[in-house]
Amino acid sequence: LKTTSFEDFEIVVEKAEKAFNSFRKIPPPKRGELVRQFGNKLRDNKLSLGYLVSWEMGKSIQEGLGEVQEMIDICDFAVGLSRQLYGLTMHSERPNHRMYEQWHPLGIIGIISAFNFPVAVWSWNAMIAMVCGNVCIWKPSEKTPLSAIATQNIIAKVLKENKIEGVLNLVLDCQNQLVGKKIASDSRISLVSATGSTRMGKSVAEVVGKRLGKTLLELGGNNAAIVCKSADIDLTIKGITFSAAGTTGQRCTTLRRLFVHQDIYNEVIEKLKISFSNLKIGDPMDRNSQVGPLISEQSFENMKKKIDSCK
Repeated sequence: LKTTSFEDFEIVVEKAEKAFNSFRKIPPPKRGELVRQFGNKLRDNKLSLGYLVSWEMGKSIQEGLGEVQEMIDICDFAVGLSRQLYGLTMHSERPNHRMYEQWHPLGIIGIISAFNFPVAVWSWNAMIAMVCGNVCIWKPSEKTPLSAIATQNIIAKVLKENKIEGVLNLVLDCQNQLVGKKIASDSRISLVSATGSTRMGKSVAEVVGKRLGKTLLELGGNNAAIVCKSADIDLTIKGITFSAAGTTGQRCTTLRRLFVHQDIYNEVIEKLKISFSNLKIGDPMDRNSQVGPLISEQSFENMKKKIDSCK
């Protein structure tokens, strides 16, 4: 795999601009029909794509298959949305006039996705963008390009069968993140949706903001759970364990802090120790495994430093 060159990036943007001029004129329910077909293709390929996600990213196979199911679910949602792009109709104070609210597509949408959800995040953005009449340029994480390529191949078949080009595009940035920066700085890209670290989000927001573009950011979290005295302890332990250990803790929604009522503190801690000690860590392709590997050696080293710091 190689990084998309600036010359190739320019070709992609030009094709997307051309595609937008015609795609925006297709009635929303017809655009929804494309999404419906894509959802059916995902159903046909759920097992293979789910396994690829787990193999490449390292999340358990249950989570890999679940991620593809999330893609299917958002397709179903977007299909319904394609017939519900409503606007208000208002009475005017001027005779023989009427006022109404009508939504128009923005244009080219840039999607920068993270490694932890290598395909689902793209679908959440792209399927909604499509039914609204937008076209997309997707830059997946450099750590999980294969899942993105597989997904692009699936959707490309749908677009080809419907004789549509340039609506959903894929660019790769396997080295120095220059393509991602190019997406952020290009004024032809009306909205940039970026998922990743808070540091990355600040950088994207600054660059896009300077050109008065729009951003949609899903960044790192610092999530907490509050355990009340009246809580169902066994259910709470299951929720805490999966929230903290799911995707090997590599999610913006990962549980990072825990507040426990003092009357049940000792019980919760002891049961958490048992729960975590029973987690099955191993090959994510093994259905008995609950926790797979971290995404990179650097992530592993950072984890060890954090543990040493806590000790």
